[in-house]
Amino acid sequence: MTKRFVALARVSSREQEREGFSLEVQEEALERYAEIQDGKIVRLFRIAETATKSEERRSFKTLLDYCKKNAAKLDALLFFKVDRAARNLFDYVELERLEADYGLPVEYITQQTENTPAGRMMRRTLANMASFYTEQQSIDVKDGLHRRVRSGLFVGKAPYGYVNVRREGRSLVDIDEEKAKRVRRIFELYAFHGHTLDSLVDQLDEEGIPYTASQRRFARSKLHNILRDRAYIGELKYHDEWYPGTHRPIVDRGTFDRVQVLMGEQTYQSHELLYAGELITCGHCGRPITGEVKQKKTKRGTSTYRYYRCARYTKGDHPRIRIREEKIEEQVLAMFEQLKVQDEKVRRWFANALRARSKDQQSQATEKVEDLQEQITRLNKQLDQLLNLRLLEEIDESTFASKHRELRDRISSMTLKVEAMNRSKSEKADVAVKAFELSQTLSEKWVNADTRAKRQILEILCLNFSLDDVTLVPEWRKPFDVLAEGLDSENSRDDKI
Repeated sequence: MTKRFVALARVSSREQEREGFSLEVQEEALERYAEIQDGKIVRLFRIAETATKSEERRSFKTLLDYCKKNAAKLDALLFFKVDRAARNLFDYVELERLEADYGLPVEYITQQTENTPAGRMMRRTLANMASFYTEQQSIDVKDGLHRRVRSGLFVGKAPYGYVNVRREGRSLVDIDEEKAKRVRRIFELYAFHGHTLDSLVDQLDEEGIPYTASQRRFARSKLHNILRDRAYIGELKYHDEWYPGTHRPIVDRGTFDRVQVLMGEQTYQSHELLYAGELITCGHCGRPITGEVKQKKTKRGTSTYRYYRCARYTKGDHPRIRIREEKIEEQVLAMFEQLKVQDEKVRRWFANALRARSKDQQSQATEKVEDLQEQITRLNKQLDQLLNLRLLEEIDESTFASKHRELRDRISSMTLKVEAMNRSKSEKADVAVKAFELSQTLSEKWVNADTRAKRQILEILCLNFSLDDVTLVPEWRKPFDVLAEGLDSENSRDDKI
């Protein structure tokens, strides 16, 4: 009877392929061995050098499962040599169990040994050597990457705005001047022109600034990553830590720090749900209203819908009610209609009253600014003390550089927070007035605003919202509650409402 074999061919690196251990070489040798043994390979497993670790593990597990399931029908499991079979001792133990528990011989066609204690010892020695080589190679690679990082060089692909080049056999990074201009413009627009991620996408498109030749518009996620990437101030990232790089910065430190303060702790969300995030509570149980995005196939293609419902939508006897975003939007626009004031004189009076109401909030902001200024003063004193310690050689240069940078970053961050808070003190009243003006103008302005701007407007106008069945019920902030109920200027005086 023709013998039946299963075989595995594996290449772990391009170097091994160049040394003559390519998949094709192994496959030919395995097939030739099977023919000499009057048999054939009924199933051949292949693991290429491009396979990830998880793909390798899946392939090896599939091989073992197949052999265990068909052990009675097979004559042997074939490998080119021991280190092609097992790259660690755990895998080699699994192969020995296959022989012991399932009676399926495992043969290494270029390193054949007898099935005796001496032969098994030889195979285990070869497996130990393969395991040692793999572990040592991993250590050598990590050490090499650490050395590269310590020398200020990227270990992978350069970020947008830079380009990888090779000089004298070394992989280096240069500035891609065309893309670098785009990066500088992105930081400039966000830092000094009051843009959000949404409006920044549109602004770049209007200015004819493309992401790539094949993709005209920047994605919001790309802009978020660019604005957060410290590579543009001359640093590089490795294992979630930032190190000084040798590449030229694209963005100056002041602009970069300003952007970080303006962005705050916000993270990118690919699907922003305007009316979720605890903006609305359920009128039935008081729990937050959450959102969900659904895609449905239609004759015209795939359509995306956003629904809102209570977080306890599926619990007990809770009403199973959900409402589409478009329906909530209609009710919000109707709310704005409630706020409209026809008399121009009354509108001006109301705007002045809003500015007056912001004085208390400005006073609170001033206290926070003073607290930040005190912290900055203390940090500057620590910087002076640190410098004295270095001059007295009581701390080494490395410790000084690390601590100096930490203190400098904290001072820079707090200084920008002070600037942002000072700006927000004067802007807050303007935002409130703009929200009022928006309520007096056409609804199209609301429709064209981005998600962040809409949330800000809603939070200025209302304390909170509840969803009673499918009806949005606002709790107006003062003095907008007066507008919603109907303004009576005769019962008001000066800046009081």
